[in-house]
Parts: sequence; C-alpha cells; structure tokens
Amino acid sequence: MSDAGDASGWANVLAGVPLFAGLSRRHLRQVAGTGRIARFDNGTAIVRSGDPGDTFYVILDGEVSIRRRGVSAIPLGMGSYFGEMALLDGGARSASVVAAGQVTCLTIKRPRFLKLLRSEPAISVALLAELAGRLRTIQSSA
Repeated sequence: MSDAGDASGWANVLAGVPLFAGLSRRHLRQVAGTGRIARFDNGTAIVRSGDPGDTFYVILDGEVSIRRRGVSAIPLGMGSYFGEMALLDGGARSASVVAAGQVTCLTIKRPRFLKLLRSEPAISVALLAELAGRLRTIQSSA
C-alpha cells in the first residue's frame, strides 16, 4: 500500500475493526481515505500512557507491546488496532504502546476524522449504534 493512500485496500483492513462494523463499504473507504501510513522502529514508543490521544492505529505489519503499570505486557500483531477511543474523545492514553521490531500502521488523526463525521453524519449514526450495542452487551453481562 502506498503512503499516498489506498482507500480501497485500507477499507478492507478497517472492515475488521469492531468500531467500524456498521459502516457501508462507501463509508469505510471514506474513513480509510483519512488515513496515513506510519512506520516505527524497534523500541519506539508509539503512544505513551497519560498523553492526550489524537490518533487511531491499525497494525499493517509487525508487532507492538501494550504496557500498563502493574500488568504483564500484551502483544498485538498484524490486523490488531489501538487508540480507537482517541478518535471519539481525545482523552488520555490508558497504556503505552511500544514497537517490537519494525512496525507499519495505518493511522487516522482525530481532526481529519471529525471533519469527515461533520460531512457524513451517517457515519456518526453507525458508530453510535455500534457503541450502544457494545454498552448494552456490557450491561447485560454485568
């Protein structure tokens, strides 16, 4: 995939992300079109716990380590994602994420994503439905 963007190919990647499960192919391509490729070297802190979140990441190649104080590190590989809540609320990161080897990610920045939501309200409605479904599932299992 090129750095300039391959919205169609990236749409296939985003189709596997639960947050985007309710989006049409057209909307997936639009979300993917806001993305950029980022590469990280081994040991690079991609995000740091406590820092403001403004970017969502989908791992296209390589592996990262999710690190939280007092908890064993969790590895994530190709097709995994992190930072999805940053797209919605821009809140502080709950964990640090460190590259374990060379890593390539599709990144989506919050300002570009919010601009898309303003121009395509149907995407917002689909995201709200997905989040409401998740909340309902959590409440019914509690």
